[in-house]
Amino acid sequence: QGSRRRVQKPTHVPIIQAPTLSEMAEENTAKSERVQCFGRKKTAVAVALVRTGTGQARINGCPLHTVKPDILRVKVYEPLLLLGKERCGKVDIRLRVKGGGFTSQVYALRQAIAKGIVAYYQKYIDEASKKEIKDILMAYDRSLIVADPRRCEPKKFGGRSARSR
Repeated sequence: QGSRRRVQKPTHVPIIQAPTLSEMAEENTAKSERVQCFGRKKTAVAVALVRTGTGQARINGCPLHTVKPDILRVKVYEPLLLLGKERCGKVDIRLRVKGGGFTSQVYALRQAIAKGIVAYYQKYIDEASKKEIKDILMAYDRSLIVADPRRCEPKKFGGRSARSR
């Protein structure tokens, strides 16, 4: 019992200066100028996190050039190629994708990228440049901005598929 020692409490308490509201606002804009957008195709869902950066793009943590079906890799590059380096060079794009097959995933990715860049320009740059970008993308392919509503139809009884009887 003689080995117990009493812990001495500190007599001085350090004073921490809380940041002002304007300092916090400046910190927030500097660190998180970002938008989150999604793209869908059938059951595949891709989420794009677009933030201020140096023009990097990653899918599930891997670089963009590792997209596996080589023929469909160009489809993922399309929105970036259409807008050019001067518009896409200012933003970093992080993409997450899951569900669906590989073709659906690629179409969901390209839609997420396009919608993400448009949303970023609307929020942080200006409305005129956002409209210009949106017009370029819509003129090339409407599915870059507008989702395809078609889904698989369920099978009915009394037949071997959704429509045959």
